[in-house]
Amino acid sequence: MKTVCDFCKTEYSLESFPKGAVKCAVCGNVWTVVKPIRKNAFLTFIAALCALLAAIVFAVVAVTKHQINVIEKEPLVAEIQEINTINDENGRERFVVSGIVRNRSEHIYGAPNLIINTYDENGKIIDRQKFLPPATLLDSGSVVNFGHILSVPTQNVKKISVELEN
Repeated sequence: MKTVCDFCKTEYSLESFPKGAVKCAVCGNVWTVVKPIRKNAFLTFIAALCALLAAIVFAVVAVTKHQINVIEKEPLVAEIQEINTINDENGRERFVVSGIVRNRSEHIYGAPNLIINTYDENGKIIDRQKFLPPATLLDSGSVVNFGHILSVPTQNVKKISVELEN
């Protein structure tokens, strides 16, 4: 335990709490050492718990705010749900791309054109096909399905993606 002379500020390290007054070896001042207040373990636990809860609330608010910002920037999203193949009238194999357009916002939005990209094994775009969405307006939270048969042959296509036209 540490104590300091009230008069000359000399510091002392004591092995135990003194039973009475102490005298400074430098200036001769006599003072009574005040017993340090022990921190209550329960209060320390409560304070730590409050800090943890505050951190959790902050994290939830930050994540929610981020999601709201993402939705405000991109209220509509298009997703591919299924890719199948069919044979056209000439016997050529074609991809049929099916998916959804979702309005994640709280507002009505006009649906832009959809663009389906096909890529080769190197990630280079082979073809971009634009087509009209199945609905012109999407209500808040609504989802509309789309389906499109690609005109590009299936050979050399390694990846297919969909995007909304800006």
